[in-house]
Amino acid sequence: MTDSEQNRFSARATRYARVGANVSGMAARMVGSRMLGRFDRQANAADLSNMLGGLKGPIMKVAQLMATIPDALPPEYADELQKLQSEAPPMGWPFVKRRMAAELGPEWQSRFGSFEHKPAAAASLGQVHKATALTGEALACKLQYPEMQSAVEADLAQLDIAFAIQRRVDPAIDTREIAREIGARLREELDYRREARHVAVYRHMMDDVPDVRVPRVWPELSTGRLLTLDWLEGRRMLDFVDHELEVRNRLATSMYRAWWLPFSRFGIIHGDPHLGNYTVFSEDGVPSGINLLDYGCIRIFPPSFVGGVVDLYRGLQQDDHERVVHAYEQWGFKGLKREIIDVLNIWARFIYGPVLEDRVRTIADGIAPGEYGRKEAFAVHRALTEMGPVTVPREFVFMDRAAIGLGGVFLRLRAEVNFHRLFESAIEAFSVEKVAARQAEALAMAGLSPTH
Repeated sequence: MTDSEQNRFSARATRYARVGANVSGMAARMVGSRMLGRFDRQANAADLSNMLGGLKGPIMKVAQLMATIPDALPPEYADELQKLQSEAPPMGWPFVKRRMAAELGPEWQSRFGSFEHKPAAAASLGQVHKATALTGEALACKLQYPEMQSAVEADLAQLDIAFAIQRRVDPAIDTREIAREIGARLREELDYRREARHVAVYRHMMDDVPDVRVPRVWPELSTGRLLTLDWLEGRRMLDFVDHELEVRNRLATSMYRAWWLPFSRFGIIHGDPHLGNYTVFSEDGVPSGINLLDYGCIRIFPPSFVGGVVDLYRGLQQDDHERVVHAYEQWGFKGLKREIIDVLNIWARFIYGPVLEDRVRTIADGIAPGEYGRKEAFAVHRALTEMGPVTVPREFVFMDRAAIGLGGVFLRLRAEVNFHRLFESAIEAFSVEKVAARQAEALAMAGLSPTH
């Protein structure tokens, strides 16, 4: 075994030991309380949060991701996981220099005009440094932390165990497909060459959308664990929540286009709606649109799945039960009984509510940002506890999550727009065949293959 292999083995073993010890302790407490008839979901949720709270890195990203899928977990679990913080301590400059040399060679600094020592942002899988090219352009260099592959595999394996325990004690929703989907997307996020291709796809898809900016990739300064993009200047979205309504509505409309147009035209979505992944650019001092910054978590759907989204909308709009059932089947739900469909429709009517009403409105009238979707998710979970379990198809995971994340942005902005007309405009002349053709062209251009 080489030194490098030994280091990777040691990192994985250490990670398993740390996470595994916490999982085992949680399992013993949950099973014991179940046997003694003292099952307390709130206490078990707190146990899960405490188990994860002492760790950094990808497991924190997964935990927060699970918390933002409203029907994946009981509300008590989701509320606890929402409290966790995903930021990891940044690498110091001596470590950054070694990592950059490993990616670009010992003379790496000569390939930049400048490279800031302090990271502009640090998150669960890597950190971003601002730099300049030799030709003067501003750059964003996203550098992956070391041993992330070992950390991801260890964390995902142990998290599977934690949620297997959750399914045993509270089996309303079978989360196995959700866990598989999250694992697949998180592994993709480690491959920065794939992320570079995602950027190329988004530049193609958003080419005719001037209020959404996508950076260029600098391939000569990128590797599998270093991604160099244009630095897009902008301000945080949260800086605009108290601006005049016209500005807030403009930004909300840009966000809607950035998410919905790639999905409705190409069957592709940006699956990480975190506010840190968007900034606002201005022209002549006027806030004019958004910069889309991160492309690690991108989901490519079968075109038929997009057809299911449109069919469910039309089915709810026209009270067409058969079309609603067909939509769920296109999504991959199996063996649905009438009462299960009625429960799923609680969630569907919530998600589609703003686009079913042809009027100017907020995304969820009267609902606070932290409560968006919680009441409906609780009602669904309670009903499925009696009728389930229901296996949620894996393709549904990021669709659901992105919709909720986008809704949360609209709530923060207190935007008032006609979502129905935005939606109808996006699906005008819609057909599954057109989506398939556009998707195939875009993926071929970027050297990507479908993930479905």
